[in-house]
Amino acid sequence: MKTYIGTKFIHAEPMSRAAYNAFRGWELPANENGADDGYLVEYLDGGQPNTSTHTGYVSWSPAEQFDNAYRETSGASFGLAVEAMKKGKKVARAGWNGKGMFLYFVPANIYKAQTDAARAHFGEDVPYLAYIAMKTAPGEVVPWLASQTDVLADDWSIVD
Repeated sequence: MKTYIGTKFIHAEPMSRAAYNAFRGWELPANENGADDGYLVEYLDGGQPNTSTHTGYVSWSPAEQFDNAYRETSGASFGLAVEAMKKGKKVARAGWNGKGMFLYFVPANIYKAQTDAARAHFGEDVPYLAYIAMKTAPGEVVPWLASQTDVLADDWSIVD
């Protein structure tokens, strides 16, 4: 088997194995401990709903596996912030002073040449590499580069 690492957006709430089985209308198998701590997990970025009470796919996760796999979206690492941006989310650091500042991912693309110099070098189609953009407090959009402090920080959060 290959090894994988995952990044998912979920909602979760503490729920025992027995409570989850009751929620789903299932009998707890005789060989399972209903008092096991865990979480009801609703997947937000994929899967058809499997209950009438949630819009995403719902499952149960034992507490230890859940705690080793998931972190809240506030207080995240830079790596998780980058993954969130690649999934279309906006992110920001807790200590940023400007109101409304955030980062977002701009994917690689092809743009029509706007100048003779660009056409002379690339032709009509100019390739642009992916980059991270910042919406600044005054409302400007600028390319953004991370500092070492940004990369090592664990105060990133997803902006709604």
